[in-house]
This record gives sequence, structure tokens and C-alpha cells, in this order.
Amino acid sequence: MNLQQLRYLCAIVDHGLNVSDAAEALYTSQPGISKQIRQLEDELGLKVFVRQGKRLTSLTPAGSVVLATARRALSEIGNLKRVADEYRREDAGTLTIATTHTQARYMLPKVLQAFAERYPKVRVVLHQGNPRQVAELTVHGDADLGIATEALTDFPELVTLPCYTWNRCVLVPVGHPLAKTKGKLTLEALAKHPIITYDFAFTGRSQINAAFAARGLEPNVVLTALDADVIKTYVELGMGVGIVAQMAFEAGRDRGFVKLDAGHLFAPSTTRLALRRNEFLRGYVHAFIALFAPKYDRAAVDAALEGGSTEA
Repeated sequence: MNLQQLRYLCAIVDHGLNVSDAAEALYTSQPGISKQIRQLEDELGLKVFVRQGKRLTSLTPAGSVVLATARRALSEIGNLKRVADEYRREDAGTLTIATTHTQARYMLPKVLQAFAERYPKVRVVLHQGNPRQVAELTVHGDADLGIATEALTDFPELVTLPCYTWNRCVLVPVGHPLAKTKGKLTLEALAKHPIITYDFAFTGRSQINAAFAARGLEPNVVLTALDADVIKTYVELGMGVGIVAQMAFEAGRDRGFVKLDAGHLFAPSTTRLALRRNEFLRGYVHAFIALFAPKYDRAAVDAALEGGSTEA
């Protein structure tokens, strides 16, 4: 048994049991991966995968246990490498962050600017995706940490740290009828207009749907997008009114819009930072976390990782 076999096993599962896709991702050949998996099964004396002809259809019950053990083993090997890097070159390395567009565009720039000033030798890599993709990238070790609002708590492999809460605002073009609203905006008023907002996987969309449903209203959502900048583009074209995260409105840049508060209409959302359980974190990862969410010092983060708590 060797580490390569364990990596191949995890890669096959991570690519939906498609050996060809796993081989392409690992820059190796499909026959080579298949041979290594057969050797692993022979050494263990059990079948890891259920097969139909040459096609893998599922993990066997024993295979599920083997997979979980393989992931833990690879995680600990990764920890050993990070420990060595930490003591060999404390202020250099790579910080990989998986996050959504909203976080990358509106929340991270100042944090990463401060981080770069403190750690100029650390290369930062941002992977953007929807919340589920952010969680999967973090679970599989393709990112050191994930930042998103939804989905992170659905993955038991992750410890999630609640960082801050936020709500939404409505953006309309200057001169729009809603811009003349006196008093607080209502859901009934919103429901009379075409709405442009986030895709179902993003940024509190479930809270938006739930608020309308609770009032017996059906919002006329004419367009959904993956990020606030795209939503603004179509609002500007007059295709509808936009519902976006409050953080996505920038008074200096968004002078063509009227911002209407919607915090009283929708339940607040919580942005979380996710880390793999029992992970050894480089010092600069701790430093980034402290910059992004100052309430989490090194002791608080380590306690959460060791204790497995999802609420620190």
C-alpha cells in the first residue's frame, strides 16, 4: 500500500467515479490508476468499488470506510508537510482561499491588502465559486480555507467559524417608481416589479424566497446571476429591480442607483469561514483569519479545530 494509491482512490471518488476524469486531473493514465486500485484491493483483501463491467458504480460498504481512512491519512501527511514548512520558512508559502464573488469583490480586498503588507512572500490564490463549490474545494484540500454564507455547515468534515452577519438592500435606477417610496419598503411593493437577484445557490437566496412565501407573495424573478456586479448591470438597463447584499453597494461607484434598505424585509445571513477538522495551520493562515475576523485569535481557532466545534 502506498500514498499514491490513496490519492488515486480519493481522486476517483471526487470525480464522480469517473476514472478518466481522475486520471486527467492527476496528469496520469487511466490504466495506471485502475492498476493501482486493483493492487490496493488485492492487498486489503476486499473490494473497494462496486463494478458493472469496467465501470465503477459505487463504493462498497468497506470501501466507504477505506475512503474515510485514506482521507485522514492524506490529511495527516499534509499536516506533516505544513509543520515542516512552518519551521523551515515561516513567512513564505501559498495561501489558497475558496470564496464567492461577493466576498472576493467586496470584503476581501482590504483584508488581503493588509495581509500582503505583512507577508509579502506569501502568494495568495483565490478560487471563486458558489457556496457548495467553496465547501468542496476546502474539504478536498484544494483550498486552505473557505469563506461563504451558505452550504459550509452542510459538510461535517469542516469546522465553520461565524464571522459576521449582514442583510440586503434593493437597488433601483434613479427615477424608478420605488425610489419615490415614502416610509419603509414593503414586500408587496417589491412584488409588483420584476426582480433581479442572486442564483439559488448564492448569498441568502433562501431568505429572500422565504420572506415572500411567508406573506403569500410570488416574486417575479426575471433574471438571476452569480454576482452583484452582473445584477447591477441589468438593473441599470431597466430590466428590473435588484436585491443584493448590502456590502455590494458602493456609494462612490454606484451613483446611478438609489439604494433602498431591505434589512427589515429579510432574515439576516451569516458569513462563515471554514477549515478542515484537525488541520495544522501555518502561522500566516492564522494571521489571515485574525485580519478577516478579529475575534478569532490563534487559541480560539486551534480550540475549534481540535474540539471539532462548528461554533467558536
